[in-house]
Amino acid sequence: MPDQQKRAFTVHWIVKENEVAAALDIITRFAPLARNEPGLEMLTVQQSAEDPRKFMFYEIFSDDAAFAAHQETAHFKQMIMEEALPKLSHRERVAYRLV
Repeated sequence: MPDQQKRAFTVHWIVKENEVAAALDIITRFAPLARNEPGLEMLTVQQSAEDPRKFMFYEIFSDDAAFAAHQETAHFKQMIMEEALPKLSHRERVAYRLV
């Protein structure tokens, strides 16, 4: 039986023109820090093979508290909220429960 506490998310980014290199730099710096968070069980980031401006993050957190803590980390606030968001033309996050 799956752990009903766990939360999974997909996050899709479409980066503005001429911001792909900057987005890759942010992801490269952010991912190792996020992967060291105690409640983040998995983080993968993919870049579209067809459109380099499109990225997909797949995340699994141990529970809602771990996800909330993730959003309060200094690296999330600085790198994602302050650095990355202005470089995006689209961002979508979808939450899932494991079944």
